[in-house]
Amino acid sequence: MRSTLPTFNEVWQRQLRSRVLKQLQDFPAETKFLIGCSGGIDSMLLLHLMFFLCPEKIRAIYVDHQLQSLSSSWGEFVRAECATLNIPCIVQAVHVAEGNLEQQARQSRYQAYQQHLQDNEILVLAHHQQDQAETLMLRLLSGAGVDGLSAMKRVDVREEFSIWRPLLDISREQICQWAHDLNISHIEDPTNLDTHYDRAWARQSVWPLLTERFPKMQSALVRTSDLMQDAQSILQDVLHQDLAACGTADVLSLAQLMSLSVARQRQLLSYWMKGDSQYRPSFDMVERIQREVIHAKADAQAALHCQGYYYVRYQQQLYRLKAADYLAEQQQKNIAQSIKLHLNARLTLPSGTFLIASSAMGLSAELLNTDLKLTPREGGEKIHLQGRVGTWPLKKAIQEAQIFPWQRHTIQILSKDNVILGVFTPNGFWLAASAYCVADGWLPLRSFQPENSTTSIKHECSFKL
Repeated sequence: MRSTLPTFNEVWQRQLRSRVLKQLQDFPAETKFLIGCSGGIDSMLLLHLMFFLCPEKIRAIYVDHQLQSLSSSWGEFVRAECATLNIPCIVQAVHVAEGNLEQQARQSRYQAYQQHLQDNEILVLAHHQQDQAETLMLRLLSGAGVDGLSAMKRVDVREEFSIWRPLLDISREQICQWAHDLNISHIEDPTNLDTHYDRAWARQSVWPLLTERFPKMQSALVRTSDLMQDAQSILQDVLHQDLAACGTADVLSLAQLMSLSVARQRQLLSYWMKGDSQYRPSFDMVERIQREVIHAKADAQAALHCQGYYYVRYQQQLYRLKAADYLAEQQQKNIAQSIKLHLNARLTLPSGTFLIASSAMGLSAELLNTDLKLTPREGGEKIHLQGRVGTWPLKKAIQEAQIFPWQRHTIQILSKDNVILGVFTPNGFWLAASAYCVADGWLPLRSFQPENSTTSIKHECSFKL
């Protein structure tokens, strides 16, 4: 009869139990665990180990990528094994997009994990020592840096969820031995033998040759990943300091950036461009932003698109803009409209939200509750701003106020019978000199920052009247 409880006869098994128990104690008492279970020998042993250590805190999930004819039956196998142990089990089918099959399958799988993870629940995966060594080798062959060569962390705290890999210290041979001793049932995925895939090719063709020549290769590679994690931790500390000195998550001062060494410039750009995503941009992409944006000609309006963001240089600063914000001018067309304004009312426009409020110098009360015209800026307009001498091109006023080019499409002109009353901008309302400009009048005062605004490192630029 098959045992459902792991035995700890070997020294390494007792050491593993001690490590896992210690890690369990390090988590908050209310923590629960969702075990990613493919039905393979690694994840089935993990399932039994977790059942032995904390049965009341675990659930399991099988993600069906629908790439194998038997994948649904594997899901039923996992469900049945969990039922034997009285472990709640989720079977989730996913669609794998076209492209790099390994990468797309991984992305779909992690999306399914995230969908089902509950509050205070950690994802537990059965990655082992050989998985770690293979990951390091494959990333080395792809030209990865310190981040990539850090490979997989035992406890990986991400923006969306956390991952725990309790088997990362033991070899595949140890896992197979233990599972065999316990007579644990499992499935064999033929994909693991398909050398069309990089990892399977490395495991089948390269690993035996390297192991024969370098018997301690696997543990040596894992040690390298541990050292890279130390280096990554130190590098993170330096990059936190550099980012604080050079800007924010949305904008970098190019003057401050250029004061760093070339190596720190490159590392900071890579770290900054990564943002909240899991992976850094490629080395080539970092070089492109330096060449095509940062070092572009002074009069160039250069922009680079990468992973859903546009990187734009303006006034010696480098901005990281969501694609929707940068492309808003192309996607949102303002049209002329008639509006009526009321005292103490709020007016929401593309440039921001404005409160119609009393002002020592402003527009005449006779304009309230009457038809006013709101028109988009088209170019070529001239305006006499209150407090300025003479008429100025509106374009010059916008440039002087340093309104970001990607926000200028939000600018609208307020008028009455072809008389310009003022201009709504992301920097506020600019009052125009006219017969309607009086003492003890009213003004639209901006009360909220527009959603797609980007605040400069310097103080916000407001046009001075």
